[in-house]
Amino acid sequence: MSQLIECIPNFSEGRRTEVIEAIAETIKSVPNVILLDYSSDYSHNRSVFTFVGKPESVIEAAFLSAKKASELIDMNVHTGEHPRMGAVDVIPFVPIKYVTMDECINFSKQLGERLASELSIPVFLYEEAAVSAERINLANIRKGQFEGMKEKIKDADRRPDFGAQEVHPTAGVTAVGARMPLVAYNVNLNTADLNISKQIAKTIRESNGGLKYVKSIGVMLEDRNIAQVSINMTNYEVTPLYRVFELIKIEAQRYGVNVIGSEIIGLTPMNALIDSAKYYLQLEEFNEKKQVLENCLLSS
Repeated sequence: MSQLIECIPNFSEGRRTEVIEAIAETIKSVPNVILLDYSSDYSHNRSVFTFVGKPESVIEAAFLSAKKASELIDMNVHTGEHPRMGAVDVIPFVPIKYVTMDECINFSKQLGERLASELSIPVFLYEEAAVSAERINLANIRKGQFEGMKEKIKDADRRPDFGAQEVHPTAGVTAVGARMPLVAYNVNLNTADLNISKQIAKTIRESNGGLKYVKSIGVMLEDRNIAQVSINMTNYEVTPLYRVFELIKIEAQRYGVNVIGSEIIGLTPMNALIDSAKYYLQLEEFNEKKQVLENCLLSS
């Protein structure tokens, strides 16, 4: 039985096509790895890659892509709407087939140790791989971003899990972890008022008493001159997409603003979309295992 894991590294580059393609080619060059998807956002200045394969191959692809990013991205000149602290900002591993979460945690540690020893990039372990409760939430690690990390990393309680207490001069710091599949989901508003999207993000996120398993921030899409609520949904089974979408619509109306669209970044589990289809179409007694064509084909 072949093991299969997924890796979704986020790189701090969404504008220079030549850099993005160089990272893609690096991943594609690794045997037994399939690059499923990669997408970029100009305003966020960030690219998200998704690839799968055998654990040892995926770990190698993650390392080589991080190495390539460290050579081509200088965080000293990087600007963008999305919080970031490194050229490769985060590298999560997700168990897909015949792999346990504990094994993905060990894969995180293997990669983290290698990034630190071979590339001199300090690494923090996060999510399921975190060694302390404070580091489970990526936002806690990333406070201060690249600029603030230069001083914060010197604090006793900010010592990285791997590497020296000193940021890489151009590549910054990287978070490596293990987690279940999440949905990266953005909702766009017909306003250029960034404060509105920030207030809505504050209302819906779990850390401020909002929806469980929802992380969100308000950002500005400068190229479109609109505000956006950018969301990471870490458990779509407990908090589905449609619930987040509807709450954002309700909150937006308080400010006289409307939702003009939404987007999913990278890949998403099929059931996350089926849940929303069932809700909006008001499907009765719908059975996704028996009534979704692809599910029937896969099980036959």
